[in-house]
Amino acid sequence: MSASPAAAARAAPARLELEALVAAQKSAQLAENSPSAELRIDRIDRCIALLKENSAALEAAIDQDFNGRSLHASALTDIMTPVAALQHARKHLRAWMKPERRRVDPPILALFGAKALVCYQPKGSVGIVSPWNFPVGLIFSPLAGVFASGNRALVKPSEYTPRTADLVQRLIERRFPLDELAVVTGGPEVGAAFTRLPFDHLIFTGAGAVAKHVMRAAAENLVPVTLELGGKSPVVVGRDADMALAANRIMAGKILNAGQICLAPDHVFVPQGVQEAFVAASRAAVTSMLPTLRENADYTSIINDRHFARLRGYLADAESKGATLVELNPAGEDLTTSNGRKIAPTLILNATRDMAVMQEEIFGPLLPVMQYDRLVDVVEEINAYERPLALYYFGRNDAELQMLTDRTTSGGVCVNDVIMHCAQENLPFGGVGPSGMGVYHGRDGFIEFSHRKAIYHQIKSDVGPLKLLRPPYSDAVRKLIRQTIGA
Repeated sequence: MSASPAAAARAAPARLELEALVAAQKSAQLAENSPSAELRIDRIDRCIALLKENSAALEAAIDQDFNGRSLHASALTDIMTPVAALQHARKHLRAWMKPERRRVDPPILALFGAKALVCYQPKGSVGIVSPWNFPVGLIFSPLAGVFASGNRALVKPSEYTPRTADLVQRLIERRFPLDELAVVTGGPEVGAAFTRLPFDHLIFTGAGAVAKHVMRAAAENLVPVTLELGGKSPVVVGRDADMALAANRIMAGKILNAGQICLAPDHVFVPQGVQEAFVAASRAAVTSMLPTLRENADYTSIINDRHFARLRGYLADAESKGATLVELNPAGEDLTTSNGRKIAPTLILNATRDMAVMQEEIFGPLLPVMQYDRLVDVVEEINAYERPLALYYFGRNDAELQMLTDRTTSGGVCVNDVIMHCAQENLPFGGVGPSGMGVYHGRDGFIEFSHRKAIYHQIKSDVGPLKLLRPPYSDAVRKLIRQTIGA
């Protein structure tokens, strides 16, 4: 589905003049130098006002792009979440902007008046490549850190959500000059050109395969990148876990946006002997949240035909290789007659590593379930895969949790819930290795999009210890060296 002719007309100059847009932002940044706290707050306030005043229109556009997306879920993830991030940044940015004092070495120089500081300087123009799964939230959440740190931004939304991209572009044009914040729309060719621009920083949220191209393109201009990717985030259910609570929270995370979330629980490990209990609890959880699916506005469709076919292919492949499929379809509806591309939440029992669903990030409402005897085997299984964006643990056993956190590596960990660690603005959010690099949210986002400039003030008088460091060297120099290195 393409954007409207009006949107294409607006986007065409941007596509032709991408370099000019970045140059204009950099020039404006140089003229302005480091913007005041008041200006940074003003930019953030404009973003908050945009989201609040246009919430209904944005939710409707997302719903249309998905051909069925929960308006309430969009309000939570694409309006409330970025507003909270922006408000958090507005509240704290004055404190974040203050220079940070560091210890002077050797300490004797401090006694003579030397000072060491770290100052946070805006980088300049930041490129934001946002994905389709949260087409508003993953524009404005990064903007909280980008604007708090005093930068300007150029945004490339996903072509998979053209109505939302068109609306966001128009709304931003009304509140921001192009040299402050701008949006360019278009397909893969525009995206490729966008990532080759000489930004001062680039943040990309999306698939790992695309991220490799993004990094190569950014490397041409030595642009630092933040990559927020994904991976196969595992869930470990401990032997002493509250099964009803675990199933409720796991399935809530899996059905949110129909599992089309980088942080969605990807597969579950349950102790031997409790698989049936987990299935029963999961069925009860889905029934309580989604008593019907086909026409239920709270249950989101798959974004497009390609992803729908991919997920159906995972199910067929798993079944052909011995898996048992448990469709959680409370009303037993025929979803093939739906106007949307809906797939019932489906548990995949007896999943094995040779199945496609266990080799690729699922990004849908499918949940492989595996049984284990020993936690060490779970650790080995998790470590056999690439490092995920998140690891989830349900249980009360501190030793189990410590073992999992110590012996596996993931972008983050959430205990007795899924996804919610991402909502903590005081925690850094990001991946590790194949699940991403760099972090943002809260102060960590402010730091990520700032240049940390070291500033050292030397003592003003040319006396004391400084003379020891210049020729002609005396025995005192040798004594100082021996005292320092302990030889």
